[in-house]
Amino acid sequence: MINIVLYEPEIPQNTGNIMRTCIATNSRLHLIKPLGFKMDEAAIKRSGVNYISKCDYQIYENYEDFAKKNQGTFYFLTRYGHKPHTAFDYSNAQENIYFVFGKESTGIDKLILKHNLDHCMRLPMSANVRSLNLANTVAIVVYEALRQQNYNDLLFDEPHKSPTLLEDYPEE
Repeated sequence: MINIVLYEPEIPQNTGNIMRTCIATNSRLHLIKPLGFKMDEAAIKRSGVNYISKCDYQIYENYEDFAKKNQGTFYFLTRYGHKPHTAFDYSNAQENIYFVFGKESTGIDKLILKHNLDHCMRLPMSANVRSLNLANTVAIVVYEALRQQNYNDLLFDEPHKSPTLLEDYPEE
């Protein structure tokens, strides 16, 4: 299973968007305190649209609490990573994979990273920016893992409308 871990997230809109991504990808969300917002804030609900109630998430008191309760392969998104997200093998859909993302202002605690250097990664980008938006980064990494797993039974057709454009426009 793919797991998204937000280490001390600060911006409610990012967390709301990430919750929506988790729902769309059947991923589980883990939130590590302190949170920079309350989970009932309108900004989270607005970003997650009407889907938040469908999100599988858990909140932890700190990183140690999270690490003690979860087992699998951990990957850390950080500016200190020297490998791209595509350099790792996520193809085993039965494995618990945890993508750990740091807080928007300062990232993941360096003491956590120090013990996991071989699983640190960074998205390649130009020297013109320090980082991408957190919610965008989560989506890029999750979809690479899903691509390697052949999208793990996700739908290729949109289930709420007609599957083809031609059905919407009959011939004259």
